[in-house]
Amino acid sequence: MSDKRDYRDTVFLPKTDFPMKAGLPAKEPVILERWIDEDLEGQLRAARKGREKFILHDGPPYANGDIHIGHALNKTLKDMVVRTQTLLGKDAPYVPGWDCHGLPIEWKIEEQYRKKKRNKDEVPAKEFRAECRAYAQHWVGVQREQFRRLGIGGDWDHPYLTMAPAAEATIVAELMKFAESGQLYRGAKPVMWSPVEKTALAEAEIEYEDIVSTQIDVAFEIVEAPRVPALVGAQAVIWTTTPWTIPVNQAIAYGPDLDYVLLGERGGQQLLVAKKLLEETDLYQRLGYESYADIEWQGKGSDLAGTIARHPMHKLGGFFAKPRPFLPGDFVTTDSGTGLVHLAPDHGEDDFDLCKANGIDPVFAVEGDGKYREDWAWLGGQGSVINPRFNAPDGPICSDLGNAGALLAASADYHHSYPHSWRSKAKVIYRCTPQWFIAMDRAQDGGTLRERATKAIADTRFVPEKGRNRLASMVEGRPDWVISRQRAWGVPIALFVHRGTGELLVDPEVNARIVAAVREEGVDAWDEARAQEYLGNNHDAADYEMQRDILDVWFDSGCTHAFVLESGEWPDLRWPADIYVEGSDQHRGWFQSSLLESCGTRGRAPYGEVLTHGFTMDAKGMKMSKSLGNTVSPLDLMRDFGADILRLWAMSVDFTEDHRIGKEILNGVADQYRKLRNTFRYLLGALDGYDESEKVAPEAMPELERYMLVLLAQLDRRMRKAVEDYDFNDYTRALTDFCNNDLSAFFFDIRKDCLYCDVNPATGFQTDKRRAYRTVLDTLFHALVRWAAPVLVFTAEEVWGTRFPDGGSVHLLEWHAFESVMDEELVSKWDRLRKLREVAFLAAEGARRDKVIGSSLEAAITLVPSEVMSQGDILQLIDSNEGFLSELFISGEVNVTQGNPFELREVSWNADRSVGAVAHKTAHHKCGRCWRHLPEVTEDGDLCDRCEGVVND
Repeated sequence: MSDKRDYRDTVFLPKTDFPMKAGLPAKEPVILERWIDEDLEGQLRAARKGREKFILHDGPPYANGDIHIGHALNKTLKDMVVRTQTLLGKDAPYVPGWDCHGLPIEWKIEEQYRKKKRNKDEVPAKEFRAECRAYAQHWVGVQREQFRRLGIGGDWDHPYLTMAPAAEATIVAELMKFAESGQLYRGAKPVMWSPVEKTALAEAEIEYEDIVSTQIDVAFEIVEAPRVPALVGAQAVIWTTTPWTIPVNQAIAYGPDLDYVLLGERGGQQLLVAKKLLEETDLYQRLGYESYADIEWQGKGSDLAGTIARHPMHKLGGFFAKPRPFLPGDFVTTDSGTGLVHLAPDHGEDDFDLCKANGIDPVFAVEGDGKYREDWAWLGGQGSVINPRFNAPDGPICSDLGNAGALLAASADYHHSYPHSWRSKAKVIYRCTPQWFIAMDRAQDGGTLRERATKAIADTRFVPEKGRNRLASMVEGRPDWVISRQRAWGVPIALFVHRGTGELLVDPEVNARIVAAVREEGVDAWDEARAQEYLGNNHDAADYEMQRDILDVWFDSGCTHAFVLESGEWPDLRWPADIYVEGSDQHRGWFQSSLLESCGTRGRAPYGEVLTHGFTMDAKGMKMSKSLGNTVSPLDLMRDFGADILRLWAMSVDFTEDHRIGKEILNGVADQYRKLRNTFRYLLGALDGYDESEKVAPEAMPELERYMLVLLAQLDRRMRKAVEDYDFNDYTRALTDFCNNDLSAFFFDIRKDCLYCDVNPATGFQTDKRRAYRTVLDTLFHALVRWAAPVLVFTAEEVWGTRFPDGGSVHLLEWHAFESVMDEELVSKWDRLRKLREVAFLAAEGARRDKVIGSSLEAAITLVPSEVMSQGDILQLIDSNEGFLSELFISGEVNVTQGNPFELREVSWNADRSVGAVAHKTAHHKCGRCWRHLPEVTEDGDLCDRCEGVVND
């Protein structure tokens, strides 16, 4: 048995109550409950009162179902923006909100009705709206708790809801501003229409899917051709992939500059088509020609001016017997088809514009459910027009055209992209209906709405910058804004139109009464029984039509800046917002509707910056879909991993692009989290018993400590820049890399000997070097816990509370101010020293693998210079750090030689081959207290000079 003394009672052993195992799923709800009980949000508002404002206006999620992974990323990103600005000392209140009106909720209530065999149209509108409101309120409550569980801070007790009466009144008031300024008008134009949902849809409510359609070639007999008499009796051939529009045809378009030919007889018919399509496509074969036909006429499209055809179903009389004029259209191309385009102004924008310019009006033949109206002579009461069977080659349209001798070709094989409703997933159609529009190109003070919006985009900061062009191109090409919907659950278009003149009533007194009533009672106040009450004594209700349409929900959400930032209900807010943060799909959605609404009423954007994120894909990079079974629920992830792991994932990906999530990815994030947690655990243990009296001024510190303060100052600048640029991926990466590479693998590793052994716990004695080390650890702690708090909201609170149980919340703290030490020469020197350490570790690892040594403390490292780093360079580094390289390398001794002194062992080289190293076993004995192998230790177990002094102090 050894009679050597056990010195364990003379060394410092770190102590902390902070556990290595996080247990986040159980621990986080407890912390969250404490925040709620202590009103952390109220404390934060009081602490930042009077400071510089920073306002992030929340784009409202839809109150319809549990949150999904996209919600989690979006809210975490917003929370990160708000928390980092708060950390910088700004007053950054966050008011969450919800979009509550609209078709998705109405659709859910109708589904419930259908299950109960109830007819929505037989339910009083007020009762139906009450059910929609209750449904939305339920999901607001559910989502609020889910977002809170994610660690999202904000005024959750007082969120904004678009269905709140005050919000509905503001939306009505904003609509009236457009009416009063002359930017609002009612007109009939083709709009995206869902026959399934029986309403107009906004572009943002459309998604495109690949489908296979029936394509047909149809013959229209020419009856007049004043410029080319030879065409009379011939057949003009049109091509379409929407056979259902043929019953609504009113004209034919041609390209004035295109070349056309009249082909010789085929089955008794002469056919007129574009020459280029005949030469470059399969049109010739498609039309049934077995051999090349004679060309009986050739000319320009302009020769077709004045030509008249008749509809294939002209024998039905009435609408179908009217002449079908040929009209010049600059949209006619030879990319596909026949070079002649049949025009149905009810069902196409180009068709509508060209026909309108030539005095041809829509006929409104297709009803809201997609069927032809009952009195329509051909296929009246039949449909639905989006049904593939209805349009099939053997369907009623093609059959009737065939019987009339007008169907030249038909095949159900045309593959193309087609618009669908993102809610019902059903195909949509262009349908001309009377709608309310906001004009994009009517001149006002400050220019047209399009011009004001374009200028506002130029004045806005976009992150990433590509968002600017995306939004600008959409605004540049968008048609007038269709703001009306034919549904029940929403804010009414609370306007009166004169029955005789069709003019919109613009009366500020009437408008004020309407707004006041809606503010008091909500949308139910818009009741026909109260028409005269609103119109007052100056107007007779019998003379006015009370509008029954509701507003597009994008107009609702586009107005949120008005009732949230300007109303005074949230006095900590102000208009305009500093930033809007949403997914890239919102360039055509909320970013744009907010921009247009604000530019139309205030002449500028409601935001100064727009931050855009991409979409979350599955681990393989595929879009998430319930049908594919590849969705990832944030609720499941929080139950399994905890919210902080999910938040760390969100801030670790490049969220400006589409990004991935999956089990392996999350396991990697969890490992990253464990390393950060262990960093904090080390700091807490190493700072056990730390007292302010220990502090050492930077100038009195050893070089290593001063070097670490320089690195911390560099990190500080990088973190501030990341916040300024909203580059939270770099923010998180910089933090984790510093903790892993500069602290755990370097600074902590080197100084653990000093931490444990440069102190006598019995007497309280410690060296100045240890005091300097703990001073830097304290500075690191205060900086790192603050920087981590916006990302790891729960863990940072746990860390802070472990060290300062009476110190309040970490989220009340501000960015840590410390004495910034900058020394480029010092950094350059330590970069070279770290290269030496790198190669020394490689050599020691090789010696340990070959069983030459047991631990690196037994290693004698011999450095081998190369041409890149000379022996003199290394000797100079050794001379300026005498006695320290062994500590830096955690080895027994360090030497320098030219060439390889150990021919039996290979030299290990660092990455740039500037220096190599070889390791063998040192001859020095091991200190019985610090375990270092030092020349002054004469026998294993004896004390080195340093330990002798500390123990006997």
